[in-house]
Amino acid sequence: MANAWNQLPLDVLEVDLGSGVRAGFSNRAGGTSLGAHSALNLGYHVDDDWDRAHANRGLLGRWLGAPLTMTTQVHGAEVAEVSAYRPNMRRRADALVSTTPGVGIGVMVADCVPVLLSDPGAGVVATAHAGRPGLVAGVVGNAVTAMTERGARAESIRAVLGPSICGRCYEVPEQLREDVEAAVPGTATRTSWGTPAIDIATGVVSQLHELGLTQVDRVDACTYEHERYFSYRRDGVTGRFAGVIALAG
Repeated sequence: MANAWNQLPLDVLEVDLGSGVRAGFSNRAGGTSLGAHSALNLGYHVDDDWDRAHANRGLLGRWLGAPLTMTTQVHGAEVAEVSAYRPNMRRRADALVSTTPGVGIGVMVADCVPVLLSDPGAGVVATAHAGRPGLVAGVVGNAVTAMTERGARAESIRAVLGPSICGRCYEVPEQLREDVEAAVPGTATRTSWGTPAIDIATGVVSQLHELGLTQVDRVDACTYEHERYFSYRRDGVTGRFAGVIALAG
């Protein structure tokens, strides 16, 4: 059943982040990986065949119209600038920023919130990997700051949050929920079965609004509930899908 994803065409949800910007979110369909990683796995770190994951990045880069650079994500808040294609960038960073046309940047996820940002007028794009630790550490704010340091204006920045685990499904211990709520108010919630939970995407939206962004959209799809997306919480051993963005070359 898992390998049936290989038989499907590449399926990328394109999102509008302004003139001269292409951006979208992949799912499992259309790649070369097998088994638990079937089919469009983009992660090198999940025990998939490296060549297959590399080929998948190439497929998604061709859709984007720019080769993809991704970092080693560690659930932190560091931002790395990308000015040229790096096929195997080992730098640890959970946000990327670029002002270079024709250079694709991406954020890998399998439940965390992938955030794509652009100020098309200023020619600045960015990504952020907002899991629970990164949300609390401030990765979203750091990505926005990196953009404004390169000429973007908060009121002109557009943001789209991609598919992620929803508050109905992200169960956590009660103390952890309270700790995250204290750091990012509005994130505390309950699962559909009544246990403590966190709504990371709501926290991201709240932080973006506090930073002065008014153009914020969200893809309403839960990775845990929909098998078309990789979900670490649901499956354990699994691949990674991505949010990708590039300035037109």
